[in-house]
Amino acid sequence: MKINQILKNKGLIARSYQKQGKVIVINTNNGKYIYKEGKLNPQILNYLKSRSFDYLPLFLNTQNEPYQLEKYIESLDIPKEQKILDLIKLVALLHSKTTHYKEINIDYYEQIYEDLNNNLNYLYLYYTDMITLIETKIYMSPSQQLLANNISKIYSTLDNIKQKLDSWHQKVKEIRKERRVVLHNNLKLDHFLEDKKPYLISWDKAKIGNPVFDIYKLYQTHALDFDFEEILHEYEKTYPLKKEEKQLLFILISMPDLINMQKSEYENCQEVSKMLDKIYKTEILTSPKKPENRAKK
Repeated sequence: MKINQILKNKGLIARSYQKQGKVIVINTNNGKYIYKEGKLNPQILNYLKSRSFDYLPLFLNTQNEPYQLEKYIESLDIPKEQKILDLIKLVALLHSKTTHYKEINIDYYEQIYEDLNNNLNYLYLYYTDMITLIETKIYMSPSQQLLANNISKIYSTLDNIKQKLDSWHQKVKEIRKERRVVLHNNLKLDHFLEDKKPYLISWDKAKIGNPVFDIYKLYQTHALDFDFEEILHEYEKTYPLKKEEKQLLFILISMPDLINMQKSEYENCQEVSKMLDKIYKTEILTSPKKPENRAKK
């Protein structure tokens, strides 16, 4: 269905269009609207409404249409350091308002363990193959040299994650209920707006799941941009993580990123440097020496 027909069905007349990334901003006879491809989940939206979580755009469609049409939100220009804290406060509120418990069987955590263990094995083989190939070079490029000089750190990180994963696995074997929340599932600074109140936008990936996955997604996008110790602390003021949840979060965010070394040499060096910076930053964040990360006896 063409956008003009969609607008007409909603009693709107388009006056101008402006493409902004993946969305189209439409100026109409009744103000501005956003058009975006992708379905919304009406069950999720209804659940949010029932839990009095109304920090999302006004959608003109909430069924199974293959698009989203929503009221445009004018956002204030605030420092990104404040914006990320306001974002995590709203995420904590989202999780708090939508918390429920789901019965699980023994296979549930076994599957998570196997998936993460397989991922670790894949990462080990991936970097082993890469460093084996690099070491055959008579002259290494700067990016190859950087990776070769730090490959032991990658291996030690994988070994450390394996120990944490095994420890987590032992602790969750007897758990038969998991805490579930509505996950926005696409958290990033660009999906948070503030006007008279805060808003989360881009809800087409929303689903029900373990709360740590929202924080994990946010970390994957902004790990090197902000102090996540402060962000996590702000989140837990409203929504403290359970011990096994925090262990799982730290395992997930500690996984080294894959690098392909197929770009320009400058870009390859940047990619390796960012991967290593993230490893060291995450190691500090998840260190058991931090009082808040120590297991309670």
